[in-house]
Amino acid sequence: MAEHTGEHEKHQSESLIDKITEKLHDADSSSSDSDGDNDIKSAASGVKSKIYRLFGREKPLHKVLGGGKPADIFLWRDKKVSAGVLGAATVIWVLFELLEYHLLALVCHILILGLAIVFLWSNAASFIKKSPPRIPEVVIPEDIVRDVASAFRSEVNFALAILRDIASGKDVKSFLAVIAGLWVLSILGSCLNFLTLFYIGFVLLHSVPLLYEKYEDQVDALAEKAEAELKKQYAVFNSQVLSKIPRGPLKDKKFL
Repeated sequence: MAEHTGEHEKHQSESLIDKITEKLHDADSSSSDSDGDNDIKSAASGVKSKIYRLFGREKPLHKVLGGGKPADIFLWRDKKVSAGVLGAATVIWVLFELLEYHLLALVCHILILGLAIVFLWSNAASFIKKSPPRIPEVVIPEDIVRDVASAFRSEVNFALAILRDIASGKDVKSFLAVIAGLWVLSILGSCLNFLTLFYIGFVLLHSVPLLYEKYEDQVDALAEKAEAELKKQYAVFNSQVLSKIPRGPLKDKKFL
């Protein structure tokens, strides 16, 4: 009986040691697996950082466009909403450009039609024994107006500060880029009016990001080659022309 009890205790101690050994082995294997996962993640992040992205972009295209509802519209996440916005812009362009409708006349006609419908509905409700229409009270919140004005002021000040830095003669590359952009914009403005130019830009916002997201790798590869060629040409132009232009220093002042 005593021998049987001793063998039973010995068997329990051996099984306990085996369980502890298995747990230690599982912990070592899980730690090695986690180390391997970390190595794979670090290698993947290193490879990802070496991939060329257009304009040095590091964030996804959805976040570059601001995220939220505007980015969803530009990238056609909700096709009905995107099609509705683009359709409304097209109707406005057709009214003002093709049909040569005037803004003031359009607003007046819409108000006349709306007021006439509501007025007739309100007076006819008693005859047809139906409830009159509920006209909502529309009030523009003061906070929204302040936020919009503050954001517009910040953007204007930021643009003026950039123009001041470019005009100071510190960055010739930015100066040439802005001059070329304004020259192209002036050519487009002489050929197209503001509404048509705005509509073309609106259509491009609804098409170019979608196509870029679909063919991102191919576009980035072509952009990398184009950027390398432009850098070569700019280096030649800089050494032969820009480096010989004297630059006048401009004292830095705080821009409010």
